[in-house]
Amino acid sequence: MIYDVAVIGAGVIGAHIARQLSRYQIRAALLERCNDVAMGTSKANSAIVHAGFDALPGTLKAKFNVEGTRLMPEVCRQLHIPYKNIGSLLIAFSEEERGVLEELRERGEENGVPGLEIIGREQLLELEPNVSPEAVAALLAPSAGIVCPFELCSAAAESAVQNGVAFFRNFAVDKIDKTEKNVFNIYAGAQSVQARYIVNAAGVHCDEVAALIGDNSLRTTARKGEYLLMDKSQNGLVKHVLFQCPNKMGKGVLVTPTVDGNILVGPSAADVEDKEDLTTVAEALSGVYARGCKSIPALSLREVITSFAGLRAHSDTDDFVIGPSGKHPRFYNVAGIESPGLSAAPAIAVHVAEELAEQAGFAVNESFVPERREPVRFRELTDAERLALIAKDKAYARIVCRCEMVTEGEIRDAIRAPAGAVDLDGVKRRTRSGAGRCQSGFCGPKVLELLSKELDIPWEAVTKFGGESNVLVGKTK
Repeated sequence: MIYDVAVIGAGVIGAHIARQLSRYQIRAALLERCNDVAMGTSKANSAIVHAGFDALPGTLKAKFNVEGTRLMPEVCRQLHIPYKNIGSLLIAFSEEERGVLEELRERGEENGVPGLEIIGREQLLELEPNVSPEAVAALLAPSAGIVCPFELCSAAAESAVQNGVAFFRNFAVDKIDKTEKNVFNIYAGAQSVQARYIVNAAGVHCDEVAALIGDNSLRTTARKGEYLLMDKSQNGLVKHVLFQCPNKMGKGVLVTPTVDGNILVGPSAADVEDKEDLTTVAEALSGVYARGCKSIPALSLREVITSFAGLRAHSDTDDFVIGPSGKHPRFYNVAGIESPGLSAAPAIAVHVAEELAEQAGFAVNESFVPERREPVRFRELTDAERLALIAKDKAYARIVCRCEMVTEGEIRDAIRAPAGAVDLDGVKRRTRSGAGRCQSGFCGPKVLELLSKELDIPWEAVTKFGGESNVLVGKTK
């Protein structure tokens, strides 16, 4: 089969582009080098829906951030994923930094960010009682919010597959050539896919993918950020996304609630050569904690339940790179998508899909179904709703993850879903089983058993995140 469009990379950008492309009468494919979606930047970021005051006016970052944030509530409603419009506060700790607030408010207003307001210490304390006594003022951005970054990606991929997009896992593109009919042959080892158009949404690997067609114009640096995640016992310590004044490496260390009730602190920022380097380093995490305490002195290391690192794709242009390659008009780069890429994802997807549709003459798909089936979230149901659900299916009566109150039925649903979970981390990202304080210590073996059963594979074939990450190595009896 020759696909009309192949999207390379099933992160939040690629998944949303694939979903938008399914709004047209075309054959599209989503190609992912890993075992699941959201395995790159999308699985390890701040989960912030930025207001858009930081990006320089006239840049693609500014344009797509503000538009993406505007679209985000409706996208999350259609995909039935958690989203909270909690607003953000950019804190000034000196009179000099107060001037930065003025500058960013003007920049934000030029970008079209609604409702920006500089507030003094008294009002800041009313909004955030636990803020540092050194804080003197803050820029309030009411349009900012938080979202589940994993579900924003996996739900978009599920919606795309529901609407006809083919999903290829473990498809690490290593060669691209063209046929005489000007169709791209896309190879991943012995596998191959043919497509008339390619969208390069490969994150930190975008430059490598572009180079496969001779496009060496992209310069992508992997910028590593390390985070601390705190227990739900800290829920309420902060109520908004709290930023510190930005620097040349990014938006600095933030302290924010998550949609699931944890507190997230981070990230650090360091450019690394290894685009697979997800190690965490004590020195960097200590720095994250210290800078987080600058905003909220009450942060406690005793409440940290895990730490992690993510890589963001920093372009040497310091802006998103979105458009046809100079080497081929039907090879479309979507590169350098660092912060605010998560916020911008819905808007970038609409833009790319519309441009390709106009260029290729794709007709609108009147059968497109925008709404994804709403997943069960047992922990959020009332007792009456739980009893009614259990009466229909006893699998929802069996709690697998005690920390997050995740049932067997929810895990089963996540595995059976279009583009569903096929490993332990995939289940964790979709259901939160293993995301609590014990970090899979209790539920891990049961999830492994369910994956074995649902995928009809031996226990020892189940992996944590694909590849050689097998959990079990064999049987003793």
